[in-house]
Formats: sequence, structure tokens, C-alpha cells
Amino acid sequence: MLHKGRDFVYIPGMENNPIFDRNVPGTTEKLAKATVGIAGCGGLGSNAAVALVRAGVGHMILADHDVVEASNLNRQHYFQQDIGEKKVEALAAHLKAINPQVKLILHDLELTPENVPAIYKEADLLVEAFDSADSKRWLIESWCVAYPDRPIVAASGVSGCGNTGAMHVHSSGKIHVCGDEESEMTMGLCAARVMMAASMQANVAIGLLTGDKE
Repeated sequence: MLHKGRDFVYIPGMENNPIFDRNVPGTTEKLAKATVGIAGCGGLGSNAAVALVRAGVGHMILADHDVVEASNLNRQHYFQQDIGEKKVEALAAHLKAINPQVKLILHDLELTPENVPAIYKEADLLVEAFDSADSKRWLIESWCVAYPDRPIVAASGVSGCGNTGAMHVHSSGKIHVCGDEESEMTMGLCAARVMMAASMQANVAIGLLTGDKE
């Protein structure tokens, strides 16, 4: 469910946008009002953001301090022409190309435990999309302390390839973790598995935002 405490801005015309003609009935109106925070715009964050915008999420807060590199293209939603560009700006352009009506707030900076609450204060839900386990840990802690009534959808164990049956969603209170929760970064990264985890994160987020909880 969406958190209370502020007035949601509905985007006029979203329900009549032909992009969403095939949406699950009743979801477009709810998602158009939602604000989702994306913490990190790499393999998880960029692909989750694309899935959420395609679903009809109307507002998104993107934060990342990196630029696009050639080595990102094997799993992240970027293209040759994006190399050297700031990730938040390149991703924003791709999201706008899907749905020009989406409202985006961009933060080209490094996220820290101190700035996360202020950057994502308007978010109904946060998608954790960091690489390192330590960063994931402090982000979840910072979010849960600042906004204990709002969900966070994280990922753990997205490395390697195959082993599809090991991917799952583990939920505990407001924390939802997608992945196999075992594989290590040293195994390497495959687009299919990273995108699978990102899609799981987006799917969980959509369920929470529309009231169809996991």
C-alpha cells in the first residue's frame, strides 16, 4: 500500500495512454500516483526502472554517481551511445523514450547512510540496487530506520548463469529480497540472471504498490 502523509500527484491522461492498454485492470491508476526510489542505476536499478516505467509508475527518484562504461553493457540498460554519460541522465532519457509522461528526479551523487532519507523522502517504496553486501546492508538499515512503514525491495545473489530454480523472493516485514541469496560476485554476471532479479524486484514493487502483496 502507498504510504500516507503527502498528496499524491496524479498524471492526467495516464489512464488513456495507449502504452498501458494491456495493463492488468485497475493497476494503471494506482501506479501513476506512485513514487519509486531507485538506489543505484546499474544492472539491477536500470532494468528494474525500465520494468516499472513500462508498468505505469508515474514518478521515480534515480540516484547514482557513476558514468556508463563499456563493461556495463552486458547487463545494464544502456547502449553504445551512452558510454561516458552519467548513468542517471542516460537512464532518464531511456525512461522518457518509453513514457514521456513519467516524472523523474535525478541525483548524480554518491548515496550515503546520511543522505538516503532526504533523497528518497517522497518515495513510497525503495528499490535497492547496489553491488556490495556492505552497501546493501547500510542502505536497508538507513531506510528502515527513517521510514519503518515503507517497503524496500532488495536483491541478493544474482551472479552466475542458469540455476533458475534457485531464484526466489524472501520477505520479512517491510523488507523483500529477490535472488538466490547465495551466489558471489566472483562468479561473474550474466544479463539474463541480473535482469531476472531486477524483474522480480519490479514485480514485487508493483504488487506492493497496487495492494496485491506478496
